[in-house]
Amino acid sequence: MKYKHLFGPVPSRRLGISLGVDLVPHKVCSLNCVYCEVGKTTNLTIQRKEYIPLNDILTELKNYLDKKPELDYITFSGAGEPLLHNGIGKVITFIKENYPDYKLAILTNSTLLYDENVRNEILGIDLLLPSLDAVSDNVFKRLNRPNSKLDNKRIIDGLVKFRNSFSGKIWLEVFIVPGLNDTKAELDLLKDAITKIKPDSVQLNTLDRPGTESWLEPASKKKLEEIADFFKPLPVEIIAKFKSRNKIKSYHKNIEQQIIETIKRRPCTDKDLSEILSIHVNEINKYLSELIDENMVDSQHQERGIFFRAK
Repeated sequence: MKYKHLFGPVPSRRLGISLGVDLVPHKVCSLNCVYCEVGKTTNLTIQRKEYIPLNDILTELKNYLDKKPELDYITFSGAGEPLLHNGIGKVITFIKENYPDYKLAILTNSTLLYDENVRNEILGIDLLLPSLDAVSDNVFKRLNRPNSKLDNKRIIDGLVKFRNSFSGKIWLEVFIVPGLNDTKAELDLLKDAITKIKPDSVQLNTLDRPGTESWLEPASKKKLEEIADFFKPLPVEIIAKFKSRNKIKSYHKNIEQQIIETIKRRPCTDKDLSEILSIHVNEINKYLSELIDENMVDSQHQERGIFFRAK
């Protein structure tokens, strides 16, 4: 069976062997973050609906999980915001009732957690990986470029309420963009908000491959260490430049080689590579990040997007 809505298992930094479940088309999201590695948002929305037929997702999951694959997590992620799919609660219930041995995680930008219905739908998961990059309205709009109907105070309140009712783990990611959310004023606001959210872990991240905007630069290791010290005694860790994905056993050298051979012939965007190799764009990006880190690939911003080429 050829899977359209499952991808991987991807070589995940944080989740090990993770099967991705993509619930929305590329790139349906409530934010248009300057750093997004999947590219610019084409449908900036907070409307929840059945973007992909629920039965199609359940059929693929049954076909894949009946084989009893070895997985650390099944992760709702992909090329947009998974909580926008109004059937996510039914997918969670389906997996938990039929394949209870698998742990479930959700990667989310947190924007829909103000909705009590959304919070209740996802209580059955094991791990929530939300993001919170800014608290002030000015930085939130400049960095995350949200749908105009979103209110960051309500988003943060939604995170607090979810923590109060959720028995699983929460690993909160803060993506540091120099010049935007690394000021003393913004970090003070973030620390105060995170203290109220009470995540099990605060994970500092920064750019490890080109983002949507060409002017972006990664935060230095020193800067991330300073921010980590500032956030203490919160349970903070730096996840940027984590261990090489080559050391994760779901990392496939043959996929890496296919990418290199393709971009030797002509530069490609991640979406081009996804279509050429029939591999989900998120999975392509995991390998591109590793190849960039190994100085085997470079990139260039052009009108149609970020193009990658072999060195």
